[in-house]
Amino acid sequence: MTGSEWNSAVPGGLNRYFTDLYCALDRRSDIEVSAVAFGSPVPGGQSWGSVGGSTLRRCSTAFLDPTALPRRTVIDRHFCLYGRSAMTYPGNHRLVVHFHGPWADESRMAGSTEIAARAKYMIERVRYAGADRLVVLSNYFRQLLVEHYRVPPDDISVIPPGVDLDRFRSTDREHPAPMVLCVRRLERRMGIHVLIRSWRSVVAAHPDARLVIVGTGTQGFALRSQAAESGCGGSISFEGHATDERLTQLYEQAALTVIPSVALEGFGLFALESLASGRAPIVTECGGLPDSVRELDASLIVPASDADALGDRIVRGLNGQVPGPQQCRARAESFSWESSSARHISMYEKLSS
Repeated sequence: MTGSEWNSAVPGGLNRYFTDLYCALDRRSDIEVSAVAFGSPVPGGQSWGSVGGSTLRRCSTAFLDPTALPRRTVIDRHFCLYGRSAMTYPGNHRLVVHFHGPWADESRMAGSTEIAARAKYMIERVRYAGADRLVVLSNYFRQLLVEHYRVPPDDISVIPPGVDLDRFRSTDREHPAPMVLCVRRLERRMGIHVLIRSWRSVVAAHPDARLVIVGTGTQGFALRSQAAESGCGGSISFEGHATDERLTQLYEQAALTVIPSVALEGFGLFALESLASGRAPIVTECGGLPDSVRELDASLIVPASDADALGDRIVRGLNGQVPGPQQCRARAESFSWESSSARHISMYEKLSS
């Protein structure tokens, strides 16, 4: 497995997924697995070095990786820039590419120039070429690969992610404080600006409600300014980066969580963490995000970019109109890493046969 960064070095959805999938596969006795990414690895993992430095340095370091592989190996790449080509390894190898999102489109939404975005798209196309299998988390991303990247549908596997059911555990609280939690990168496509716009209607109905936003990103200053100018700034706080221990505390304190994405959402791993912690997530109708809650309670899904609808659903949630801890936990248990890792092994075996 080759990734971008280990989650302990740079927390985020892709890195969390890469790290947890590796750990789930490493626990099994029917597969031999190795994994490498930048940053300090989990036990058994490997590192290409620190996360700092230029993109060119990191790319060359990963591409020149001297690690020798057995002659029959599945190479599972989780970020298009990093890792050697399967063709540079001697022997009979199979290449799997996990598509975690359209790098070019995400960059474009973050303010990248059109020339830079097009260059990233071409890099993606080159690095996906020759893959024996591409893996996505949802049918939304499967369709995106087919339509935007011209990948044949038969070359794509949809394997939903897992959630660490030991790390995130449900707790019963009969009268939770009216705290709403949002765990997101502070980027425009994550929709936190919409959530802040919706917050005025929430505090009008629940004056003691608090909004806690966890995460870092390029929009941090703009979002803090928006919160200060909203008239509700005293009830909105930004936590920045939070450790796993701090996250579990926040989930326990929360009455509910919100994932207000407005574009390019493949699944939403934080929705699964919230469910595993027994807290209902209110999500937007964005990409694969609704997949986490539709079978639990479809009313938890609101239109993307609609601040009024989001605020109304949060108010109703704080009034108690959300699934309880046991229902949420039961839904999370259908997304175990044991199940997800088993589906990966089945795919690897078919490619290797």
